[in-house]
Amino acid sequence: MSWKQDALVHTKEQDPKESCGLLIDIKGKEKYYPCKNLSNWANQCFIIDPVDYAKAEEIGKILAVIHSHPITQPIASQADMISCEDSKLPWHIVNPKTEQWGYYEPSGYKPSLIGRHWVWGVTDCWALVRDWYKEEKNIILRDWERPITPEEFIANPMFEKCAWRTGFRQLRPEEKLQNGDLLFMSIMTKGLNHVAIFLDGDVLHHLADRISCKEPYNEWLLKCTGMRLRYAS
Repeated sequence: MSWKQDALVHTKEQDPKESCGLLIDIKGKEKYYPCKNLSNWANQCFIIDPVDYAKAEEIGKILAVIHSHPITQPIASQADMISCEDSKLPWHIVNPKTEQWGYYEPSGYKPSLIGRHWVWGVTDCWALVRDWYKEEKNIILRDWERPITPEEFIANPMFEKCAWRTGFRQLRPEEKLQNGDLLFMSIMTKGLNHVAIFLDGDVLHHLADRISCKEPYNEWLLKCTGMRLRYAS
């Protein structure tokens, strides 16, 4: 069978979950390499098992990422386009029911800062901060490796531990907020599990159950704030 046929068999086996795999070159032959989807929301998105990715690299040269859209058309979503850019590989998408294929390749896509849909590790609150600093200040902030699931992060938030190694310092109590300062917040939990950017009395942020937005730094958000920081290096 061709690699597309092998990939389609995998997608049907995984339906209604999203399947994921890699197209690899083994001595000049293109082969489909199935991978585990580690996402807790496997019917909506996918996370390729890094162990499977490493094994594929040992077997051959990775040519493309392949995944399925069990419900929607095989058209790259916003999260797909962002992840495709990060992967620097072309992506093939297939619907297991219609057996239709779609294709997307890196083309310089940049999502708008406002109106993003939340996807863990792709378009979440830290991704928004990194993109704002890159666009507005030409500063590349470190993209810290997150736990596989947001639940693991909530249980052990990492913002506070990573702040100084990312170039931020904590503001003293008497210092006033300036545009671009970060606000570490506790949202529905005790740990600092959320980050927002202060801008002209508002905050730019991305909560898990909402699209990214700019809104007033209101009393509730103020109460949620546990740390204020400024980029210092």
